[in-house]
Amino acid sequence: MLDVGNAVPEVVLKDAEGADFTLSRYRGKPLVVYFYPKADTPGCTNEAKDFTALSADFAALGVPVVGISKDKPAKLKKFADKYGLTVTLASDEPGEMCEAFGTWVEKSLYGRKYMGIERATFLVGTDGKILRVWPKVKVKGHAVEVLEAAKAL
Repeated sequence: MLDVGNAVPEVVLKDAEGADFTLSRYRGKPLVVYFYPKADTPGCTNEAKDFTALSADFAALGVPVVGISKDKPAKLKKFADKYGLTVTLASDEPGEMCEAFGTWVEKSLYGRKYMGIERATFLVGTDGKILRVWPKVKVKGHAVEVLEAAKAL
């Protein structure tokens, strides 16, 4: 997994409308990037809703929030519309960004091993380098913790 001081990789993502973009579009301002396993599942929904509830606070600090999963753009749009999400949701369907950040990991459920996205959040500085990492995120209270770290910048 990428760590403090590492540069954010340049990988092309798709937004919920299917348009291409890279995280470098946010260069010059701090940025929160969070990875989540699958749209419209309980934990991922709660995390997205928590970040959305604080989106005005992040915006007041000039800190955009981008959530990344391997879901297709159409699923992200449906997810955002269903819950009124205002954070930017990005599709990394091929998994290049997940691989680059080190969030594509082997997981285990009931003894069965499989590959999936580890829930993780990264606070990125204005220079595109990682300032803070939250690996193996527990959703409850996490968005508030990230907001507090952003306020400290």
